[in-house]
Amino acid sequence: MNIQSGNFTINARLKDTGTSIFSVMSAKAAEHQAINLSQGFPDFDGPAALIENVYRHMKSGKNQYAPMPGVPELRNEIAKKYNTQYQSDFNPESEITVTAGATQAIFTFIMSVVGKGDEVILFSPAYDCYAPAIRLAGGIPVFINLSEPDFSIDKEKLEKAFNSQTKLIVINNPHNPCGSVLPESDIHFIAELTKNTNCLILSDEVYEHIVFDENRFKPMNLYDGLQDRTLSVYSFGKSLHFTGWKIGYAIGSPQLTKIFRSVHQYNVFSVNTPMQYALADFLKDNETHLDISDFYQKKRDFFYNGLLKSRLKPLKSSGTYFLLADYSEISDMADTEFAIHLTQKFGVASIPLSPFYPTDDKPKGKYLRFCFAKQESTLKQALENLWKI
Repeated sequence: MNIQSGNFTINARLKDTGTSIFSVMSAKAAEHQAINLSQGFPDFDGPAALIENVYRHMKSGKNQYAPMPGVPELRNEIAKKYNTQYQSDFNPESEITVTAGATQAIFTFIMSVVGKGDEVILFSPAYDCYAPAIRLAGGIPVFINLSEPDFSIDKEKLEKAFNSQTKLIVINNPHNPCGSVLPESDIHFIAELTKNTNCLILSDEVYEHIVFDENRFKPMNLYDGLQDRTLSVYSFGKSLHFTGWKIGYAIGSPQLTKIFRSVHQYNVFSVNTPMQYALADFLKDNETHLDISDFYQKKRDFFYNGLLKSRLKPLKSSGTYFLLADYSEISDMADTEFAIHLTQKFGVASIPLSPFYPTDDKPKGKYLRFCFAKQESTLKQALENLWKI
């Protein structure tokens, strides 16, 4: 898109990019004073001890640039946590990098490894930051629809789409917006498919600690055949309820980490210093701080069971703090239109599923995504509003 501005022309690289659906629906929620179950953030604070840690380190003078890969104390604690939880052996010096949130890590890795004409496989519905980064890098997003209503990987479609031009496969597990958890059989299939190829894996695992029922999570970079080709990305914001802090980390082999850092150093260079020290102290002193699956499962069950009393048909989330609800028996409206209608008329904001698909494709069903990372009183009021539909 060429934009004329005064005496010069601007060539916009993301010519088809509009305002994010998250911004649109949050604005609608504010405009209509609706309960905001659209954007994925809690309406409660994280641990008070962590806030105290930040203040203490700011007062102690830790306010200058951190080392480019992250402060050693935090990388050491991440390694201990990761290695203890998953029985792995990652080196904090050469395999762990602290990032300015998971989105920065995702963007950085794509810019590190994707070039002009490279194909990158995405599974629709796909989180909205993946495709723009691929296009900026000169790559070509190749979308494969997940199978409804369980939103599983269609192995036949994946095998058909995979070819010598496939440079990267992006995995999101547990999956936002669907709330699904990838079965090990799918991961083994991807490992076999990429064996003896140059294809890499970017695994967005920011909801690693939020899995429900009998589901289990294991990082992609710990599976046989995927260790050397996978970079996994994480977020403290999701795990510790401080999404506005925008601090995450990336874990991968020394080779991938070296490539990642080559762009990271020019992209953001370093991350908020006092918060890194605060997180390091908190991880060291709170062994159970990440045991949040039961916490969120209670919220999921409360909201899911409440939705069963409405005209919406909820899908039972297996992970993340989102669930989908089918409104096909209520309205024939397009999902964005219905989401806005719900916000205006019933005071509950959600996210339509179609913006997570490429513009020339849509989901078969009619779904809205709701965030249940809220206080029970918030969820109760939202349910009371939704029962009126």
